Amino acid sequence: MLLTPTMAFAADMAAPVSAAKPARETLTSGSFTLALPLGLQASAAYIPDANPISVDKVALGQLLYFDPRLSKDNTIACASCHNPYHGFTDPAPTSKGLGGKLGGRNSPTVLNRVFSKEQFWDGRAADLEEQAHGPLVNPVEMAMPNHQEVVKRVQAVKGYAPLFEKAFGSKEVTMPRIAQAIASYERTVVTGNSPFDRYGAGDKDALSAAAVRGMSLFNGKANCKVCHAGFNFSDESYHNLGVGMETPKPDLGRFEISKAESEKGAFKTPTLRNIAQTAPYMHDGSEATLTQVVEFYNRGGVKNPWLSKEIKPLGLTASEVTDLVAFLDALTGDVSNAEPPASLPK
Repeated sequence: MLLTPTMAFAADMAAPVSAAKPARETLTSGSFTLALPLGLQASAAYIPDANPISVDKVALGQLLYFDPRLSKDNTIACASCHNPYHGFTDPAPTSKGLGGKLGGRNSPTVLNRVFSKEQFWDGRAADLEEQAHGPLVNPVEMAMPNHQEVVKRVQAVKGYAPLFEKAFGSKEVTMPRIAQAIASYERTVVTGNSPFDRYGAGDKDALSAAAVRGMSLFNGKANCKVCHAGFNFSDESYHNLGVGMETPKPDLGRFEISKAESEKGAFKTPTLRNIAQTAPYMHDGSEATLTQVVEFYNRGGVKNPWLSKEIKPLGLTASEVTDLVAFLDALTGDVSNAEPPASLPK
């Protein structure tokens, strides 16, 4: 097994984000290799021993990811709410599922999930394999009655049988295999080679003067790097920013999973890579722009009994807010394996 994100990020936590001099690395899983974009660290990838990546598994998973026939009414695919043309997210605050029903949280990005073990805003899924099970049977998402019906739906598409045989050695369709294939595909959807990465690699023209000033603020006065740490700009942990905590029935986030009082209202730190493409922001999609997000942090979030100690007023000027947003814009990079398939099995 490759290093877990916790192990890999530990050494990065105290370093400013400009400290690394990134080089292109190769992700390896058995006989599978993926050339990572500049700035990503292969040693931080999480790939379960029970689900090594293969070319055939990725190809199958990509088809399943984009196939709306996995939903009750054949209209909603994984890609419907995690759309490659919107940074693998949804441009709505919360996504519409079957019959126009709205989910309760903003769709998190699929990008760089190979560097994360726990999934969802509250970390309720132990890995991507477990995560892939959930939306299929969620009544406000794809709304299949149960996982066996998902299996039957896939079995009914004759063109899938030879693809399962190539990926797994037999034509048998099972829910674990469906989840393993989707997870394998998602682990190849990565982003890097941003202006920030090229700047760190020595191209001093890659960042504007405003973005360079913003990077200094990110590491210093704005204190962003404390939570948005490491090459993937996430500490993979959970924090209470106060988002929605002033409402009568706030979403308690991680607390619903851990039952730890200290994690009431806490949500997972998202990656900032390609953040300019994934609006709106926060777990509830309540902030429409990056400027609004920075201004939210500048105010010190929303006070509540469980507010994370890192969240406090920043004292940023208007020009400093602009510079910080310029740096965040410079985290937009290339994306691998993002194209929808030309056709689906019949």
